[in-house]
Amino acid sequence: MRLNTIQRRKARGGFEQAVGREEIVNRMYEIIRVGKQGLDGFIVELGRMVAEAIMDMEREERSGPQYRPTQEGLYKWAYQNGSIYMGDRKISIRHPRLRGAGGEIVLQSYEALKRPGVFSEEVLNKILRGLSGRKYRETLLETSGAFGISPSAVSRHVVEITTQRLQEFKERDLSGMRLFALFIDTIHRGGEAFMVGLGIDMEGHKHVLGFWQGATENHEVCEELLSDMERRGLVLSKRILWVTDGGKGILKTLKERFGKKLIHQRCTIHKDRNIQRHLAKKYRKEAHRRFKTALEQNSYEDASKMLKAFETWLRSINESAADSLLEAFEDILTLHRLKVPGLLRKTLTCTNPIESMFSTVRDCEGNIKWYRNSAMSQRWLATVLLHCEKGFRRVKGYLGIPEVIATIEQIQEEKDIMHKAA
Repeated sequence: MRLNTIQRRKARGGFEQAVGREEIVNRMYEIIRVGKQGLDGFIVELGRMVAEAIMDMEREERSGPQYRPTQEGLYKWAYQNGSIYMGDRKISIRHPRLRGAGGEIVLQSYEALKRPGVFSEEVLNKILRGLSGRKYRETLLETSGAFGISPSAVSRHVVEITTQRLQEFKERDLSGMRLFALFIDTIHRGGEAFMVGLGIDMEGHKHVLGFWQGATENHEVCEELLSDMERRGLVLSKRILWVTDGGKGILKTLKERFGKKLIHQRCTIHKDRNIQRHLAKKYRKEAHRRFKTALEQNSYEDASKMLKAFETWLRSINESAADSLLEAFEDILTLHRLKVPGLLRKTLTCTNPIESMFSTVRDCEGNIKWYRNSAMSQRWLATVLLHCEKGFRRVKGYLGIPEVIATIEQIQEEKDIMHKAA
């Protein structure tokens, strides 16, 4: 303990000698006054001192100490004004210069500190958390020598980093992914429709697989989305479970690809809403209760029996509501037919996983008032989707996936036998 105390006192003494006791006291009162921002500003200025010291050390390591050069032809050449990126700001420094027979020799430490990558990441992370680029300067305590945080500078860095994210997203290799289920839905942004694919692999992990831009949610856009995923190596087999909201364009594409072998689960939440829209308000609560109770049954037989009773009740009230239920009757019960365990069924019974991701997209893009062009719209969507992916959790009930896969394979084999026999 005594040795530790002595070392701390020595470190504090060296710190006071480097910075100056008066300056430290002034900073202490500033930190008390403004809190953590004051400490952050002080740390940045200390970081600048450390950065300049590191560059001095590199120059001395390469050329040798003053008046004792270790390598002929290398010599120190004063200092020059420059800038480096530190955390979430750009600061000015005086960097040492080194010259040789061929002219200026660039210090590797200075080149590394000049790269804006980390700064761009800091800016993007703050904007994704809801900060406006025009108000970025307001989040920083004024630090001596800090600059490069004007709205236009922040905008340039955001464009640079989001362009990188879009390229990364579009070039992702999907060849090593083995899909169990795939959600397809559309988000509307800036008057355009973006169809997005969200996959669940055999281990229960979620992945954003791609998106495709179109004027509306239609068959052509869905086909392009699937083709794009296949071009990047994704295998779309007849054993994948597809979950959609029942959009006609998506269903047309899937049926053309897989025909009777398509394994499709219709979103029960969307179907529940569709049925209720047909009904007078006084019947909606009871309709919701009956529909929900039927889907909570574990066996296909029990759920089917209760849905048929529900259809009979609907016909006594509204024929159109009953027809709406009948139109998606078997697709609603796909998970029951596959004997999906209850915990896993909660994840797959609706499009909530992808709708939740779309909610995050809207939150992160809340400060974007309009999209200048398609490039900007795609840059931001790719960036936010990758941001969403970092927060994905393994789906509940993932241990039941192998059992469901075995059931799907058995059903597909039976269909193949029946097709050959026919």
